[in-house]
Amino acid sequence: MRGYTHDKDDYAKRLRRIEGQVRGLARMIEEDQYCIDVLTQVSATTKALQAVALGLLDEHLKHCVSEALAEGGEQAEEKVREASEAIARLVKS
Repeated sequence: MRGYTHDKDDYAKRLRRIEGQVRGLARMIEEDQYCIDVLTQVSATTKALQAVALGLLDEHLKHCVSEALAEGGEQAEEKVREASEAIARLVKS
C-alpha cells in the first residue's frame, strides 16, 4: 500500500483540476491573451502542482520512509536516499 492510498481520490481530483488549468492556459495562448495574464495562470498552475508534490512527499516520508527506518537495513538507506533525491528535484524546479 502506498502512503497516499487513503488520499488517492483527493489527489486524482486535484490533478484533474490542474489538468483543466493547463487546458485553460492552452486556450489563453490560442486566443492571444495578454502575456501577464497567461504568466499569472502559469504561476497558479505551478503552485498547484507543487502543492501536490509536497503532499505526496509528506505521505512518502510519513509512511514509506518511516516504515523502512523502523525495519532498518539497506531498505531504510534506500528509502532515505530516494526521498533526498526527490527533495533535491523539487527544490531545483
